[in-house]
Amino acid sequence: MDIQDIKNRFGIIGNSPLLNRAIDVAKQVAPTDISVLIQGESGSGKEVFSHIIHQLSARRHGSFIAVNCGAIPEGTIDSELFGHEKGSFTGAHEARKGYFEVVDGGTIFLDEVGELPLGTQARLLRVLETGEYIRVGSSKVQKTNVRVVAATNVDVYEAVKKGKFREDLYYRLNTVPLRIPSLRERKEDINLLFRKFIVDFTDKYRSPGIQLTPDAQELLMQYNWPGNVRQLKNIAEQIAVLETERVVDATILAKYLPAEQVGSNLPVFVKDSAKEDFSERDLLYKVLFDMKKDMVDLKKLVVELIQKGVNAGTFEQNSPYINQLYDEVRPAPAYLSEELGTKPTITIRNPNENSNTPDFMSYEAQDAEEVEESLSLVDKESDLIKKALKKHKGKRKAAAQELGISERTLYRKIKDLNLD
Repeated sequence: MDIQDIKNRFGIIGNSPLLNRAIDVAKQVAPTDISVLIQGESGSGKEVFSHIIHQLSARRHGSFIAVNCGAIPEGTIDSELFGHEKGSFTGAHEARKGYFEVVDGGTIFLDEVGELPLGTQARLLRVLETGEYIRVGSSKVQKTNVRVVAATNVDVYEAVKKGKFREDLYYRLNTVPLRIPSLRERKEDINLLFRKFIVDFTDKYRSPGIQLTPDAQELLMQYNWPGNVRQLKNIAEQIAVLETERVVDATILAKYLPAEQVGSNLPVFVKDSAKEDFSERDLLYKVLFDMKKDMVDLKKLVVELIQKGVNAGTFEQNSPYINQLYDEVRPAPAYLSEELGTKPTITIRNPNENSNTPDFMSYEAQDAEEVEESLSLVDKESDLIKKALKKHKGKRKAAAQELGISERTLYRKIKDLNLD
């Protein structure tokens, strides 16, 4: 079976060299029984490649199951994967088979494998090396013959260096690495994919066809697509259902794209742990950079006032007016008052007075020295979690997204910090 046959069978659209390379790797590794680690951004189609590997293998007549490791609570994931005995924990009213027992002879796809707890990682490593596992609450060793295909959208090697992922498990899973390209890396496929989705959805909803103008096609190409193919499909469905104009230009298309991304073709990778590793040093850097920007803006404002006839001798009389204009141009950053307990003020000095302040201006933080702030990272982390929970009215899933961590990690931190 060649690459085009695989594309036709599994509904893969595109001719990007990176995409063809990924399909070729999947095709070559499928007949073997070695583990595969599929890496790629969210929405790029990692699960499709797990199906390719299973269907082109000798296990294609066996069971296939996809498990989202990030969606299973930490306290129950061992039971879900390896099963449990009756009475092994509260609520275990009867014995239950785990996924590795149910899929014996088949393939198991572990999505978001980087979210597995370290204890579960040790159990998984034993299954990969010996095919042995033990049910929760049992002492009997059981055997299974399962092929493991894992996937992740995070940098697992970085997690290894931080001690969040076992190094031996990483190398055991990464026997054959398979990288799925993001949509912005295969721009030549974007318009082809969009046309396919539009045809599918107009047929599904019995709506008239949609045609893109050249400028709309160019906008599709230049958009960053952080959600990859999944986001493109979602946009196509919205247009097919909601759009009254059947000839869509760039102006119409832009309404369906998040405003902060339109016009940006520069991919930006933000680590999920950025907010989790937030420190006071980061806060101080941000304050300093914003203060520098404020000073530049204020200088421009004063020059503009002078050009309009406000002379140096009347600076003191016009100080309230200048402060009012400054507040309208650039309000004081909220984090200065919230985090440091200060309110920035602008003081305009008479140029005839002796002053060491450039351009007769000073930027003062009143009573900043009187505020004693905790330097504990634990206190900072606890405070950020409380603010996120308060902002989202106790909704932990939304708070976890705000903090840039998984919901399970948030649950663990709430428990560790006694925030209940």
